[in-house]
Amino acid sequence: MQSYKYKRKLLNLSIEKEFQRWLMVRILGVIILSSVLAAVVLFFYARHETVTSFYSAHIKIRRVSDLLLPVILCGSFVSMLAGTFLAFFLPQKIAGPLYRVEKELQDVKAGNFTVVIKLRQKDTLKSFVDVVNSVVAELNQGASDLQAESQVLQKALASDDGPAITTAAKRLHAALERIKT
Repeated sequence: MQSYKYKRKLLNLSIEKEFQRWLMVRILGVIILSSVLAAVVLFFYARHETVTSFYSAHIKIRRVSDLLLPVILCGSFVSMLAGTFLAFFLPQKIAGPLYRVEKELQDVKAGNFTVVIKLRQKDTLKSFVDVVNSVVAELNQGASDLQAESQVLQKALASDDGPAITTAAKRLHAALERIKT
């Protein structure tokens, strides 16, 4: 079993680039849409309320939008800045561990059922990786059972013991039946 030490990078763009782009586009899209929608709602609501409030006022305001526009633009800018920051760093919390799981599962695919995927304690997919590790451990146990039954059958065949061969073959068959294909 290998021991891995991970270093957290500020911005690791070497992880699954397609997934990262997909997630970033979705996050930025939602942030831009919500920012624009919030700005439009605020503008029309504030314009309506301000016009009715100042209707009978003695102060003449040429346009309410002149007062609201800087506030709306500033709020939208702050929202976009926060969203961009979120779009760059949130995918790392998801894509980084997924990349790690994907790389380790390549070993499982190659037949190494002793793989134990290790993530940092605070990684977002820790519970998912625990389930994957449990599944890999079950696969390892099943493969070990099959190997043990196969060895018993081979010994029985080598000794040419008819009843032992029959018993070993039945046990191997039962172990194979537990595997659903």
